[in-house]
Amino acid sequence: MDATATATATPTGTPFSTLIRVASHEQHTEAETSPFMGHLLGGRLGVEAYARYTEQLWFVYRALEEAAQSLEDDPVAGPFIQPGLFRTAELERDLAHLLGAGWQSRARALPATEAYAARVAECARTWPAGYVAHHYTRYLGDLSGGQIIRDRAEKTWGFERKGDGVRFYVFEEIGNPAAFKREYRELLDAVNADDLEKQRIIEECKRAFDFNGAVFRELDGEFPLSA
Repeated sequence: MDATATATATPTGTPFSTLIRVASHEQHTEAETSPFMGHLLGGRLGVEAYARYTEQLWFVYRALEEAAQSLEDDPVAGPFIQPGLFRTAELERDLAHLLGAGWQSRARALPATEAYAARVAECARTWPAGYVAHHYTRYLGDLSGGQIIRDRAEKTWGFERKGDGVRFYVFEEIGNPAAFKREYRELLDAVNADDLEKQRIIEECKRAFDFNGAVFRELDGEFPLSA
C-alpha cells in the first residue's frame, strides 16, 4: 500500500482513523458480540453454520469487489483499492470446499445480506466516500478479528491450517499485517474529504456495523441453540 498523501487531523487534532474507530465502537462491539458469533466461536454450532456465514460474506464481497475497478481513479476511494485485499476468489474456494460442486446455484442471501450488499453497491455507484466506510469495516476487520475466526474454525472443524475452508482469512499478499493496518490508517487520515464528509463517513461506518449485526441476528434465527 502506498500511503503517499500527507495525513491530516481534524480541527480537534485527532486523526480521522481514531475518530472513526472510537465513534463506531458501540456498533462494532454490538456486532462482534452477537449471540450467533459467540456460539460459533464457542464451538456450539456445527460447520454448516460456519458455511452459511461464509456464504453471506460472498454476497457482500462480490458487491465490494465488482465495484473496485470503477473506483480505482476516484480521488476519495481510489487509494483504498488494493487488489491484494480482494477476497472473492478465496471465498469461492472455501465455499467449494464447504458446500461442494455447484454451490453457487444453491447460494441464498439472507434478507439482511441482500440489504447490506445493495447498500455497498449503491455507495460504489453514487457516493465513493460511503464505499470507503464499508471497505474499512470489512477489510480491516478481516485482518484483525477475522483471524480469531480462522483460528477457531481450524481447531473446531479440523480445517488444514490456512487451507481450504479458511482461505478467506489468509492474506497471502500482505507480508506484515500490522504494518499494512498502520498504512491503511494513514490512508484514512489522509482521505480526500472535508470535515462534514468525514462525519458522513463515520455515520456510514456505523451503518455498516449495523448491517453486520442484522446478518448475525438472522443467522442466529437459522441456527438457534437447543434449550
